[in-house]
Amino acid sequence: MRTLVIVVLLIAAVMLFAASAMPGPHASTIRVSLLEHARAIEVGGSDLRVSPVGGCVRCGQPFSVRRTDVIRAVSSPAGVDVEGTVFGRGARLESERGIRLNGREYPGALEILKNGDGLLVVNEVPLEEYVVGSLKAEAADTWPIEMLRAQAIIIRTYTLYHRQLNAAKPYHLVASTAHQQYLGRVPAHSPMWAAARETDGQVLLLEGQVFPAFYHTDSGGHTEDPRAVFTSPNLPPLRAVRHDFAAGSRHASWALDVQLTDLAELLRRGGVAVGEIVGLEVTDRSQSLRVAEIAVRGTGGTVRLRGAEFRRLVGYDTLKSTLFAVAVDRESAHFAGRGWGHGVGLCQWGAKGMAEQGATAEEIIAFFYPGTTLTSPSAP
Repeated sequence: MRTLVIVVLLIAAVMLFAASAMPGPHASTIRVSLLEHARAIEVGGSDLRVSPVGGCVRCGQPFSVRRTDVIRAVSSPAGVDVEGTVFGRGARLESERGIRLNGREYPGALEILKNGDGLLVVNEVPLEEYVVGSLKAEAADTWPIEMLRAQAIIIRTYTLYHRQLNAAKPYHLVASTAHQQYLGRVPAHSPMWAAARETDGQVLLLEGQVFPAFYHTDSGGHTEDPRAVFTSPNLPPLRAVRHDFAAGSRHASWALDVQLTDLAELLRRGGVAVGEIVGLEVTDRSQSLRVAEIAVRGTGGTVRLRGAEFRRLVGYDTLKSTLFAVAVDRESAHFAGRGWGHGVGLCQWGAKGMAEQGATAEEIIAFFYPGTTLTSPSAP
């Protein structure tokens, strides 16, 4: 009998340990910021369930879940006011049929959280649905499936890295080019679902770790070492590569003219004041010939800026890349450049070209991320 009791206790201990080691209910979800600093929002959906996040104020305890098809929320001094009910930290919205915000439908749950004087809207979504929603925003349905498979792996890797990095924050990523674009729910017939399913759980590892697998639209023919672009610590040591696969890209070359008065104002708003701009000189270039440093000469002095910082101040969508030459006359700065984006990691147009020439997703990834390992973790 004593032996039987010991065996039973051992089995119970093993089961308890196994249960504690299993991922929790949110282990395979991603939290995405959809909207920040909003004063008021309206959310729609069929049979929305509204419940408090972390308790509520003036709503009684316990709070019974409210069901509705439309909710309007505003920021109030005491928290988030949902149709006259004030939630201290915020309200959680769930629906089996999807939730609509600003004309888009989102899977999973939405949380409306107090954020300073405004509101923060976070979509808590299953990882693979997020991958599909981001893939739909970052690529086209008509692109080759091998390119879409490669992009799905890169999106998943980038996502899991930021989930680790921002685990203690209200959200892991922003639904914009600050991190990755994200369109929410994607129709079941989209090829993005096939790309995600066929790569389910696959991620890239660098030196045994998930890393920020950067990517961009068009490298202009030469990718860049991340340490030449970003200033963050612990950047992955990705080797830059040359390629000619991006034929047909509408971003292969571009030209931009900016009036010097407008350029001076853009820099001034970013804290760089040189008076009236009289000259721009590229003083250093990286291995890929991107602008590493540019001198801005003005009537109030000269300032040297990192190329990536100069592009940020001018605007990422205005100055498409730092792979440019510039000339200045009395009125304007004339830029002539190639590519779009920071140039680190996967070149999307290059990946498309490789896939059209018969390359597999694995070959595309090996080319743009040399030294990495493709793996399928058992518990992403």
